[in-house]
Amino acid sequence: MPITAKHVLDTLDAYLSRYPEDKNTLSVLAEVLDEAGDSIASRKEFRGHVTAGAVLLRPDGRVLTIEHKALAKWLLPGGHVEPDDMTLLDAARRELAEETGIDASQVEPDDEVPLHVEAHPIPANDAKGEPAHQHFDFRFLFRTTAEEVDLQEEEVTAFSWQFADMLTAEPLRGRALASIRPSD
Repeated sequence: MPITAKHVLDTLDAYLSRYPEDKNTLSVLAEVLDEAGDSIASRKEFRGHVTAGAVLLRPDGRVLTIEHKALAKWLLPGGHVEPDDMTLLDAARRELAEETGIDASQVEPDDEVPLHVEAHPIPANDAKGEPAHQHFDFRFLFRTTAEEVDLQEEEVTAFSWQFADMLTAEPLRGRALASIRPSD
């Protein structure tokens, strides 16, 4: 069964229980979720839809970033959910494997609650017939010792292992830094 509005709401509620300071910035997600229902997981829901991303952390405190071809930006691995994804966490793990070639057996999810949820605008894409819309990106922390990356060249042009303190977006940067284990 594909990702449902209930699953998204339950995940959002768990996230906001842990990070209540994000409630105001995610109020638009709550509104769209209420209006869109289960279509919140469809990339054809142009009021906004959920996406899933991965904060992949190595023991040396580095985080994997990729250069996204269509947006020409450095981002965390991630993307749209698919009908076969059972949870947002599953979608993040699948996207990570697809974009980087790092097998799911080489990563360990840190938690079922996202490390960060962000609402951000996506520009119109006339070639795909998509108007401007919102992505509600649920980013989960994964741990790995992998170093080798085999990029999905259709979507990704480059990768870099950056120290977590090089991430510029807060609160993601602070949360990633706090996730580095003393033994890492």
